[in-house]
Amino acid sequence: MNITDQKKLYGLDNLRAVAIAFVFIYHYAGLSNGGPKWLGFITKFGWTGVDLFFVLSGFLISAQLFTQIHKGQPISFKQFFLKRFFRIVPAYLFIVSLYFIFPFFREKESLPPLWKFLTFTQNFGLNIKDFGTFSHAWSLCVEEHFYLFLPILLAFLQFGKIINKSYWLLIGLFLVGFILRVYSYNYLYLPTTSAPNSSIYWYQYVYYPTYNRLDGLLVGVAIAGIYIFYQSAWKKISTYGNWSIALGIAILTSSYFLCHDQKTFSASIIGFPLIAIGYGCLVIGAISPNSFLYQLNSKLLSLIATLSYTLYLVHKGIIHLTRHYFDNYHFNSGLVFFISIFNCLLIAYLLHIIIEKPFLRLRNKIILQ
Repeated sequence: MNITDQKKLYGLDNLRAVAIAFVFIYHYAGLSNGGPKWLGFITKFGWTGVDLFFVLSGFLISAQLFTQIHKGQPISFKQFFLKRFFRIVPAYLFIVSLYFIFPFFREKESLPPLWKFLTFTQNFGLNIKDFGTFSHAWSLCVEEHFYLFLPILLAFLQFGKIINKSYWLLIGLFLVGFILRVYSYNYLYLPTTSAPNSSIYWYQYVYYPTYNRLDGLLVGVAIAGIYIFYQSAWKKISTYGNWSIALGIAILTSSYFLCHDQKTFSASIIGFPLIAIGYGCLVIGAISPNSFLYQLNSKLLSLIATLSYTLYLVHKGIIHLTRHYFDNYHFNSGLVFFISIFNCLLIAYLLHIIIEKPFLRLRNKIILQ
């Protein structure tokens, strides 16, 4: 099976559109005192959209690398890092520039130091109370760390001819993440609970650090491993695509109730892997040819998926500016919500055309040289 087969991507595009919708609604509610009430549970569970992005990234990136390994080819670090650089960095640096040059764009008062954004280390020690502006860039830091270490680790396994034993490493990393969260919760967060605004320490010690957020990425890697290396097993699994989606929804529903209060021990320790597994089931369904997610080919969802990265980067700033303007005119909250959606999509599309596409063309020229 070829991961670059365009038909295969429709289901993943549908999930990517869901992920950015969840994130958008969650952040909109946070920036507007809850937002329209009819947005419902998404305002409380939308934070998991980032976890869906992690599972998708884990699957797509590792599947590309696994395909090379499966063909007996060495991993091309030059090609891999060039692709990641031109896909991620130009648009990211542009938005970082907006935040630092134009204070009115900031959804909150203060930014972390510039060097933390430039080194993708902003997610470590992040104090969202005092430096909460552009805080959603934390997930990009996690993904960049993943992009850095995954190909190096796979090349080592390939060189040692133990790539077929890598599932033990996956299990080990999954357990390490579990143990580190237990430590972070019990020994870093709990001692701060008597302090004012103690919730900021939960985000700082438990939620943001890369080593506590590996679950979604590892689930995606595991799915890619089965998809590429164990194709006979995958053929059997993929016949139950819709059942996999149903199972994923059931797991996520239980996660919703488990994580109603994110800062409890059970939510912090069990909730993250449970959410990752739930979204992993959706990804399995999305790449199973007989599932409705795989067969759904929506131009609108594909467009939203295409814009998801620039939309993720820019949405908080645009929501802030839109609300700041229309609040003076006392517009209906539902109308302001839809105006915010339109503005974010418009700006994301312009960034895609002006920044993303030219740099992707430049990337292709450099790779082909």
